[in-house]
Amino acid sequence: MTEYIIIVAMIAISAIAVYQYFGQTVRNQTAAIAQELSGQDGTAAKDAAQDAADNASTAGDTKQTLDSYVNQAGK
Repeated sequence: MTEYIIIVAMIAISAIAVYQYFGQTVRNQTAAIAQELSGQDGTAAKDAAQDAADNASTAGDTKQTLDSYVNQAGK
């Protein structure tokens, strides 16, 4: 039972990290879809989603070390 709790906790932590990186992208894509469905132009929201995805990709490609976390905590 303990192993399952650990696995569920690891999945939850991973989901939080993914949402942190890609949350803004998902919100902007949802906004673009809602605008298009209502007959408005969703280009600005779609462009914002692309920018957020690019930023998340860059952040995801950045190597994180313990020094990175220490520097962030000291801000």
